[in-house]
Amino acid sequence: MSQILLHPDDNVLVLSAPVRAGDPLTIDGQVVIASADVTVGHKLARHALAVGDKVLKYGAPIGSMIAPAAAGEHVHLHNMKSDYIASHTRQATGAEGH
Repeated sequence: MSQILLHPDDNVLVLSAPVRAGDPLTIDGQVVIASADVTVGHKLARHALAVGDKVLKYGAPIGSMIAPAAAGEHVHLHNMKSDYIASHTRQATGAEGH
């Protein structure tokens, strides 16, 4: 299994191994096909997420969706925004990659 559910309330999974576009993923008993290459430590949508949905990791909100994501899709800066630090300031604060 290449993804980890950190908390039962989470709507994202964290990758423990890289995923390649086209790889089959089993999420909550359903098989979905990865739409993109995603590296270790990044998040995948556990189920479909809509614009405005809170992203839950460790059972707590960490951001909000700014674009929809299907189950198994990469959840990152291209489709979510942090609720704690403005995305455009991450590089300036040295927070990028942490």
